[in-house]
Amino acid sequence: MNTDIVLTANELTRHYHVERGSFRKPAVLKALDGATFTLTKGKTLAVVGESGCGKSTLARLVTMIEKPTSGELHITGTDIGHSDATTLHNLHKEVQIVFQDPYGSLNPRQKIGHALEEPLLVNTEKTKEERRAAALDMISLVGLRPEHYDRYPHMFSGGQRQRIAVARALMLNPQIIVLDEPVSALDVSIQAQILNLIATLQQQFNLAYLFISHDLSVVKHIADDVIVMYLGRPVESGSREALFSKPHHPYTRALLSATPVADPFHVKERIMLKGELPSPIAPPSGCTFHPRCPSMTEQCKEKAPPVREIDGCQVACYHPKTY
Repeated sequence: MNTDIVLTANELTRHYHVERGSFRKPAVLKALDGATFTLTKGKTLAVVGESGCGKSTLARLVTMIEKPTSGELHITGTDIGHSDATTLHNLHKEVQIVFQDPYGSLNPRQKIGHALEEPLLVNTEKTKEERRAAALDMISLVGLRPEHYDRYPHMFSGGQRQRIAVARALMLNPQIIVLDEPVSALDVSIQAQILNLIATLQQQFNLAYLFISHDLSVVKHIADDVIVMYLGRPVESGSREALFSKPHHPYTRALLSATPVADPFHVKERIMLKGELPSPIAPPSGCTFHPRCPSMTEQCKEKAPPVREIDGCQVACYHPKTY
């Protein structure tokens, strides 16, 4: 067994019952419908896809904000589906999250120093002086100054607030950090600073990152492995190098073709997808991507494709591109 693996997910699902009025049965919304992956110390696993593909739902399951409908989720060797309240409380210290909107995740009436100390106050027996010292150390670690300890969130820029959010996530010394679109609300120049900070902290603390994003250019910069999601299911996964150099699934190829390239002489094929993302309440039969797929055949409509390995990637497609 690989001792560096800190999280294992097997066929995770999360379904919601949606009321449709007094005279109709509730519908089942399959927000996540079978995700299998592992997280390893010191590595970043990126999850990408369109809005509504299940990325944020997956983040809520990993952070134990919600419980999976079915499937298995093991964190640091513990099965969260068969754990008591005390065990789950202790596991929460191992998994922290950084949200997309740093201002929305900070209490506007709470000084930054107190916000950083709060996880220690709730989860440890450190004294007031020890908590203050730990908060000041973390403030310095993320590139802020000691005088920021007594300031309120509205007194900081967006990039500084995200540094504070990262600092708070690290206060309990977790093993796993979920980064839910952590730079999408920031200017491009500030994005680079935050990404570099995240990478430096990962090396320093040997952290495992679950990086949720729709921006493939950011993913290419920071990820070690990538999962491409479509309508609640992974359609292709593999190492960053393999997936970006030789994408096999039509959906992966379409996403990559839409990514800007900073090279005026680079020529690439632009793949335009037809239609909109189907509703997860009534997903298409067979392969859920078939209504928008340029390679669709009758087989795709009848049965969901099995996952198979191609050039080191796990691909769920009957007609993958070969190289």
